[in-house]
Amino acid sequence: MANYIIGLDLGTTALKIAIFDQAGNLMGVSTQEYQLITPEVNYVEEDLEVYWDSFKKGLGELLAETGVEPASIIALAMSAQGETLAFLDKDGKPLRNAIVWLDNRAQRQADKLREALGGDEVCYRRTGQVSFEACWPASKILWVRENEPEVFAKTAKFVLLEDYFIYRMCGRYVAEGSLLCSTTYWDINTRKYWPEMLEQLGIREDQLPEIRESGEAVAPLLPEIARELGLTTNLMICTGALDQSAGAMGVGNVREGMISENIGAALAICVPVNKPVFDPNRQMPLHYFPLPNTYMIHTFTNGGMTLRWFRDLFCQAELNVGGLSGMDAYDIIGREAAQVPPGSDGLIMLPHLAGSLAPDVKSSAKGAFYGFTLLHKKGHFARAIMESLAYIVRRNLEVLEGMGIQVSEIRSLGGGSKSPVWNQIKADVLGCKLMTMTTKEAACLGAAILAGKAVGLFPSVYEAIEGMSHVKEEFFPNSEIKPVYDRCFAGYKDLFKSLDGMFDQY
Repeated sequence: MANYIIGLDLGTTALKIAIFDQAGNLMGVSTQEYQLITPEVNYVEEDLEVYWDSFKKGLGELLAETGVEPASIIALAMSAQGETLAFLDKDGKPLRNAIVWLDNRAQRQADKLREALGGDEVCYRRTGQVSFEACWPASKILWVRENEPEVFAKTAKFVLLEDYFIYRMCGRYVAEGSLLCSTTYWDINTRKYWPEMLEQLGIREDQLPEIRESGEAVAPLLPEIARELGLTTNLMICTGALDQSAGAMGVGNVREGMISENIGAALAICVPVNKPVFDPNRQMPLHYFPLPNTYMIHTFTNGGMTLRWFRDLFCQAELNVGGLSGMDAYDIIGREAAQVPPGSDGLIMLPHLAGSLAPDVKSSAKGAFYGFTLLHKKGHFARAIMESLAYIVRRNLEVLEGMGIQVSEIRSLGGGSKSPVWNQIKADVLGCKLMTMTTKEAACLGAAILAGKAVGLFPSVYEAIEGMSHVKEEFFPNSEIKPVYDRCFAGYKDLFKSLDGMFDQY
């Protein structure tokens, strides 16, 4: 009987369940969407049962669709959103809705922790996160302690979403470092809970899960849960990883010298490093990676939402043609961009439609097109958007180089990786080889790779990646274009700097 693995991606507004065979072939995937609960400004919650019911529904549909025999599914691991926090009683039952990572109600508590523990520099050196923020679970715990004391008093376990699913499926409270590192109650240096933070929060270490590495077998599926899900107790539940790092693993980005860039609604960059590397300017967050003793520089900012904004407002003709022909409107836009020379005939864009994040952090930053003339047409604007997001990746590489980190290869995933035009732009702007992968579900595949290693299908993660993650296409930089993009990149930086003073005024 063939062996199959489930990679479960616990996303913000939807979860995906994917089944892979041992060669990394996707047997099927089910996507289940859900609505977040937003009772007040800055409040974002979800009922844990909504996540669980979505998982059950999607799994049932997937088993029926693929015909995969449940007894042949031998391992499951998760790719999970970070920072979403649940409060469980002594029987493992939720005491309130989970507080989702987007929730920013705990700003006052973040400020209190900053003052009590010595400032943001201490936060960075102890946790890898550049500052105390309202979205981190530590701040959320303090908010519940101060505003819902009855919930706080009854809480036996504080768990993240991955931890909750592991407990629900196999009855063990287990967490792993790639999610724990952004709680700010986990010390990235010792890889243990941070005692001074626990003291400030008024919680004990035994109220938190056991710490394990990613890609470890935890326990088999409980019999009653196996019956509920239509699976068997042959299934081993394994530790997974943060969604972005699971995606990096799914595209084979696991060695120093590589990065992965993910252009979806946001632009995320993951850079594995062999030891903790702290940015002296405190711009680049440091995370723990799903490999023992390995770390990850991880940044994100506005991404594909910029091209979507452009499509929705200015590309009705492309949308109409796409609807009639069956083509994706983005492919039509890409063809128009391909007719424009590198550098967009002097048109430069700042894509900061919702502020700018690392490494040029400026919450008040705005979008801008500069240099357009009567010469410029729609394709110029489309290409300028694509080039602008490549410039953000290059800015990250520039900062990494200043930290002593050299990059020689880029793995691309997300919606932006589907465009050959955009991929070539990125290779030319960045001056290094860019690779796309065959998988359409990188985060789910990364979780499956960890599960396959955990149950011994592969001797290591590296062998699992070699067997399951496969290169689709390679894009090489054109050296003749380098002077053009060197000049345009300098212009991009100058434009951001020149407008800096205006961002706060208008």
